[in-house]
Amino acid sequence: MPTSVPTIPSTVTVHLGPPDSSAPNVTVPFIDYVKNVASSEIYPTWPENAIRANIYAQISFVLNRIYTEYYRSRGYDFDITNSTARDQYFVAGRTIFENISRIADDIFDSYVVRGDAIEPYFTQYCNGTTVTCPGLSQWGTVPLAEDGYLPYQILQYYYGDDVRIVQDAPIDDIRESYPGVPLQLGSVSNEVRNLQLRLNRISRNYPAIPKIYPTDGVFAIETEDAVKEFQRIFNLTPDGIVGRSTWYAVLRIFNAVKRLNELDSEGLRYSDLSDVFPQTLSEGDRSQAVSALQYLLAYIAVYISEIPPIPVTGLFGTQTASAVRAFQRYAGLAEDGVVGPLTWDAIYDTYRGIIDSQPQSAFANTPSPFPGTFLVRGSEGDDVRILQENLNTVASVRPEITAPSITGYFGEATQAAVEAFQQLAGIEPNGIVGPLTWTALSYAAAEAAEGALRSTGQYSPNL
Repeated sequence: MPTSVPTIPSTVTVHLGPPDSSAPNVTVPFIDYVKNVASSEIYPTWPENAIRANIYAQISFVLNRIYTEYYRSRGYDFDITNSTARDQYFVAGRTIFENISRIADDIFDSYVVRGDAIEPYFTQYCNGTTVTCPGLSQWGTVPLAEDGYLPYQILQYYYGDDVRIVQDAPIDDIRESYPGVPLQLGSVSNEVRNLQLRLNRISRNYPAIPKIYPTDGVFAIETEDAVKEFQRIFNLTPDGIVGRSTWYAVLRIFNAVKRLNELDSEGLRYSDLSDVFPQTLSEGDRSQAVSALQYLLAYIAVYISEIPPIPVTGLFGTQTASAVRAFQRYAGLAEDGVVGPLTWDAIYDTYRGIIDSQPQSAFANTPSPFPGTFLVRGSEGDDVRILQENLNTVASVRPEITAPSITGYFGEATQAAVEAFQQLAGIEPNGIVGPLTWTALSYAAAEAAEGALRSTGQYSPNL
């Protein structure tokens, strides 16, 4: 399941046979696919309202296959087959009827939804003569149109009064939902939140999977436990890491329990897809996410002269926009000054590359830089140990913080200490150690060791 509302794909890849056959694939423009299927399945002599109703159903069917990644999530390299036992009748190279082409040009960017669901409805249909089914009868649409039924009334006749037609949908390329990198302890993103929401829904059918709360987009120990149990149930390696195979296994099971590829679909709602992190950052924004962006850019600027240094203020002003454009120019990205997923990933990867390339001696007399991975409850290793040492140092002069044991494991005591420090530092007390918390704590620990702590709320990083 993608993490956005449906779009009309530019192209469709069709397998010319049953899914597991050795038949070839063909990739065609989406509008040409619609015209081909319509010309193959219905007659141009039918009443126009019947033709329109059928094309709406045909569009929605293929969009449902694409949007839910029905075949892609099963490891296939195509979006749909031309096997009529499963999908739609597509005949490569066939002649297209003129009136069907005209109608498809008019409505190819429209599809059917049901109720308040957002996914293209699984508009199951059959010819209604040699084959019957619970959905739309193609031949049955003809007498309805002759009786004066409009296209949406024909659709309601077969699918229920709560179906409606979405028109003028945006057109975009197909993108797989897998984020491209494994999700694991410390991952923080909208993809993590989507994973949490899916696992919580799956757990209603498989109660051995523990519920995740809150579904905040932070991959902490609760999320890892749920992932491991899911992996055990569905015969995957129970390592708690969500790579491609686990991601798509979660998607397949989620689609199945929600019945998204069935007439009686439970439906997807906006709450199933709502983001907890901004998809883009641009001039005028003010948030912790902007502060994190500024921190990464400021650090990169120390090593890459093309990037101008900027202060960490939390406000995306003209200086930040200029630094973003400079980075985009350096990285070969579109210079729009807006930080979308591509720009953010490039900034983050550049930062990680700089950190990983530095010898440990480079940080001997300065606070350790943010390690590049968010630390959350359940994290472990040397970075957690450094975090705990810094918390202990600050706790020695600030009684508001209870010093955790230095174990290298991020447990409840470490989370409580982090939240207490964040409260003092004027950072959102969420217990997550990102670049702001890490750097503020590093400076505070250095100052505590010198006996010169700043006042409350003054731990902002200052590169």
